[in-house]
Amino acid sequence: MISLSDVTLMRGTRVLMEHATAALYDGHKIGIIGRNGCGKSSLFAAIQGELAPELGTLAVPKGLRIAAVAQQTPALTEAALDYVIDGDKELRALQRQQEEAMAAGDGEKIALIEDKLGIVGAWTVKARAENLLDGLGFSKDEMSRPVKEFSGGWRMRLNLAQALIARSDLLLLDEPTNHLDLDTIMFLEGYLKAYQGTLLCISHDRDFLDSFCSDILHFESGTVVLYKGNYSAYERLRAERIKAEKAARRKEEATLAHLQAFVDRFRYKATKAKQAQSMLKAIDRIKLTAVTQEESPFSFTFPEPDRTVAVLASFHQVTAGYGTEAILHDINVQLLAGDRIGLLGRNGQGKSTFIKTLAGIIPPLQGTVTLGKDIKLGYFAQQELEELNLERSALEHLQKLDPKASERELRSFLGGFAFSGDKALLPAGQLSGGEQARLALAIIAYQKPNLLLLDEPTNHLDLEMREALTVALASYPGALLLVSHDRHLLEAIAEKLWLIDEGKVSEFNGDLNDYQEYLSNKHKRFADSLKEKHAPEGAGPSMSAKAYKSKEDKRAMAQFRASLRPLKLEIEALEKKTAKLEDRIKEIDGILAQGTIYQEDSAKAEALMIERAQCAHELEDTEEQWLDKQSTLEDIIAKHDKESAC
Repeated sequence: MISLSDVTLMRGTRVLMEHATAALYDGHKIGIIGRNGCGKSSLFAAIQGELAPELGTLAVPKGLRIAAVAQQTPALTEAALDYVIDGDKELRALQRQQEEAMAAGDGEKIALIEDKLGIVGAWTVKARAENLLDGLGFSKDEMSRPVKEFSGGWRMRLNLAQALIARSDLLLLDEPTNHLDLDTIMFLEGYLKAYQGTLLCISHDRDFLDSFCSDILHFESGTVVLYKGNYSAYERLRAERIKAEKAARRKEEATLAHLQAFVDRFRYKATKAKQAQSMLKAIDRIKLTAVTQEESPFSFTFPEPDRTVAVLASFHQVTAGYGTEAILHDINVQLLAGDRIGLLGRNGQGKSTFIKTLAGIIPPLQGTVTLGKDIKLGYFAQQELEELNLERSALEHLQKLDPKASERELRSFLGGFAFSGDKALLPAGQLSGGEQARLALAIIAYQKPNLLLLDEPTNHLDLEMREALTVALASYPGALLLVSHDRHLLEAIAEKLWLIDEGKVSEFNGDLNDYQEYLSNKHKRFADSLKEKHAPEGAGPSMSAKAYKSKEDKRAMAQFRASLRPLKLEIEALEKKTAKLEDRIKEIDGILAQGTIYQEDSAKAEALMIERAQCAHELEDTEEQWLDKQSTLEDIIAKHDKESAC
């Protein structure tokens, strides 16, 4: 159990948490919520020993194995799959000991380590890592790519996979859905449901927390309150508590009013003066209970558009992509007035490409996109935050849009987005990521669009702002197209679902529960294929299943596995070489596919074609060597199994 007893946490001179007390029990899955900057991540730092409480006691059991997501990923040449397996530090340590024992020819030590490797799941770790990476959106080819080739968001997924594969008693997840799409979030939900240890998860995604949490720890009013149940239960219990506190406060206020009236009447009457003084002391002793409800600072709407357009946009035989790279093909869809569409599909399938093509940011490679007359687009995406003038304040951004509007009108509008007082005058460059996102949404709303294109609008937003955005979009009378990993927002807003997958845009017949089932079946097929593929892992199925009853058997088995090690290393080296050659051929093909290279640098084009031919020839030789050595390995194992069975 992790316990907080009268804990005060600070960052510099800022108090984050004061006199907080809570007990986080073993095996519980606790969602941690609260406004941005309230101290949630600092609690994680304190649990990991990186931040000491100013006051009180934070007790963490000794020897607790803690897994957390690394925030940095070096540009490694190591394959993504191997990098993920590195997350199981106990396994990697045993593998190093195994190599040392093999080099020393110590059969008894090898046998002992083999036993330990079996206990930590060494023979299934590759399949488990592949299963994790598939669920987190990596293709089979991407699993063998070097870590350094992935973008920051995909490297964070690799770090998440490392934390998930680690053997841990406590798992700390800080906004794990930030770099994920809806598909991978649904996979992660299932994974966390099955996790056997204690889980602490910071998140602003209510449906995500609803799926696996047993408790909710809420940071409020400078302290923490623990609620039993998932997020929905927390909402109900907190509402009941607030109602009771308000009733208690009303009762206290009535009592105070009665006492104060007595004091006012009799304070200066000699016969009642002593009694009046007692009443004053009673007033001082009464503690007014603070109502814990934090009123949301957000209250805004998307104003009704000036004009309604029947057919907002039409795609006819559209191919969309970048340069010569086509991502989407044969798009034939229409957006009509009142359409409220949620886009589904894994990251990289083309959801953002579709929205950018509709918004006119990238032209179609083929076909036509026709926008309706009088259409007014409101486009939001994370990269749009870069379009903000960092020297201008929120007020100045709106004044540029509408120079005739009074400052009072603009301030009133901005107040709904929590830009009040001096906050409305701060340069955008001094705002946090969440505040900049709010400003971008305010600018869009002010322009009264009749078609909203929203690409992950909830990134950087806390729960209160997400709720306010959901309410505002629910009452928005125009059409909208929404990409979001926030399931609650999608369920509340989208009336139709379109699936973008394998280069196609099509209507998805069903709701998000049906989509989750569709993804689950798809992932199950991949997991089943892994079981078949990895059945012979280790020293073969019969060897992994066989029970060795004596030390001699174990030692003999360990020595046999050690004898296979050089051959296995050769096979692994050939597999890596094959992957490297395939990647280089793919890279060359990509360069040559850009037809301009033949005119701009014909010598380079010729050199690349020669290199490609050499790579293809070397790849063929490498694959033949791999096949030969793999066959040899299988023959040795089969022969050993046959002899062992006799």
